[in-house]
Amino acid sequence: MRGHDRINTWLPDEVILEIFRRLDSKASRDACSLVCRRWLTLERLSRTTLRIGASGSPDLFVKLLSRRFANVKSIHIDERLSVSIPVQHGRRRGDQSKLSALQLHYLTEKTGSEDGQFQSESYCLSDSGLNALADGFSKLEKLSLIWCSNISSLGLMSLAQKCLHLKSLDLQGCYVGDQGLAAVGKVCNQLEDLNLRFCEGLTDTGLVDLAHGCGKSLKSLEFIHNKGVHAVAQGCPLLRVLKLQCINVTDEALVAVGNRCLSLELLALYSFQQFTDKGLHAVGKGCKKLKNLTLSDCYFLSDMGLEAIATGCKELTHLEINGCHNIGTMGLESIGKFCRNLTELALLYCQRIGNLALLEVGRGCKSLQALHLVDCSSIGDDAICSIAEGCQNLKKLHIRRCYKIGNNGIVAVGEHCNSLTELSLRFCDRVGDEALISIGQGCSLQHLNVSGCHQIGDAGIMAIAKGCPELNYLDVSVLQNLGDQAMVELGKGCPLLKDVVLSHCRQITDVGLSHLVKNCRMLESCHMVYCPGITAAGVATVVSGCASIKKVMVEKWKVSERTKRRAGTVISYLCVDL
Repeated sequence: MRGHDRINTWLPDEVILEIFRRLDSKASRDACSLVCRRWLTLERLSRTTLRIGASGSPDLFVKLLSRRFANVKSIHIDERLSVSIPVQHGRRRGDQSKLSALQLHYLTEKTGSEDGQFQSESYCLSDSGLNALADGFSKLEKLSLIWCSNISSLGLMSLAQKCLHLKSLDLQGCYVGDQGLAAVGKVCNQLEDLNLRFCEGLTDTGLVDLAHGCGKSLKSLEFIHNKGVHAVAQGCPLLRVLKLQCINVTDEALVAVGNRCLSLELLALYSFQQFTDKGLHAVGKGCKKLKNLTLSDCYFLSDMGLEAIATGCKELTHLEINGCHNIGTMGLESIGKFCRNLTELALLYCQRIGNLALLEVGRGCKSLQALHLVDCSSIGDDAICSIAEGCQNLKKLHIRRCYKIGNNGIVAVGEHCNSLTELSLRFCDRVGDEALISIGQGCSLQHLNVSGCHQIGDAGIMAIAKGCPELNYLDVSVLQNLGDQAMVELGKGCPLLKDVVLSHCRQITDVGLSHLVKNCRMLESCHMVYCPGITAAGVATVVSGCASIKKVMVEKWKVSERTKRRAGTVISYLCVDL
């Protein structure tokens, strides 16, 4: 019968709730909540995650949300995100008055006055708001408080006592205090993940209390001090993830980790200035399940430490070495010999690692899928050829400022690595059109960045356009030999292109840009700063011709008043005075 609401008549609440839970986007959920009162109620019950900015009366915002969403299990509060009190259009005057009165009551509680002269603290999440959060969301399992600098150990103690089911807690940039951390350890016996990056007011005492309280459940911990490492190692036998960034951690602390944390799978060590190969020997000897290792700015590590990891942690799949200047070719050779399951390798600012290291990786690590090289001046074409021939499942290759790598290495990648989807060759001066022609013939790229490769011109990019129809990201900035002909071929061959960076390309003009825009209907972002051949007409073509465009970066003087009105917030200016 016409006008009969069959959905609400026939479908029970449980079915509609399950449908709402399967909606991917917040916009879809919001739209469903506007259908009728029943759907509004059910949609609120289906929400399990909230993301809140800690600016603009967050304490009041938390109170309002806790009344509406009863089943929330995950909350993310970030001081850097802005938020305002929601105002619903079409609200009755009486309801709006209630909201205003609630705001005024909140401000009066905070400042003791009604004149609106309240302190800046009103705009940051406080202990009062944290207490309201704990009262309103009893089912909370995951909480992130990012840079909420106005909360203290008192608020954290209140949270710990009321949120007994908490499993994940992120306190990055907060003032925690030993008392608050001790309360978390004492009460939150199900806690598994804890982030203490940039936390103030915290000493080893609090970490010892934490380990004594919830050590048996804790599986992931970030950033602690030397004595705290001892306590965590002894009290957290199930620890799987440990990330440390502190200059005072010594070998004794890492020896404790190696002896006690036998289930450790991920270890990240940042900016260590005291521990040596002795600590890595202990980790290699004890942490047999280690799969992911990051060593960043660990100045006293050498090849011997890395060899200990290679021989002891044979299940290693991810390795990043960043700025460890005493680690050289021999250490990485041992990784190639013993770590056969390696899938991702990142070498950043490793001047002492040469071709022989990657020759061994190419022979031994057949499962390698991602390789990142940054400022590795001793690595050249021979190394890349070995990787291409031995690691034919390679999907990502990112190289930046490795000046010995040229056409020969990248041609080999094109010939052997047919699964490659991401290629970045930033400021590799010896790479030219020959390399990209091989890539276009052998690979189907989705992501390509050849910024600053001055020898690349139209021929190379045209080969990519013909051979990579699934390309959706392209950065060809600072290519002085690239012109309109390449833009024409890109428009024909890459209809899925969404992001393109053309900045500092002096030979590209409005003509080439119009061909690109005409066929790339999915284009969302276009950067074209310092392109003298592109005028206001070209900018207008991009804005008017791309229905999906979200960002255009260009000089301010190239944007006409008509284009400004049409583009709205799409236009971004890098240099406003040009």
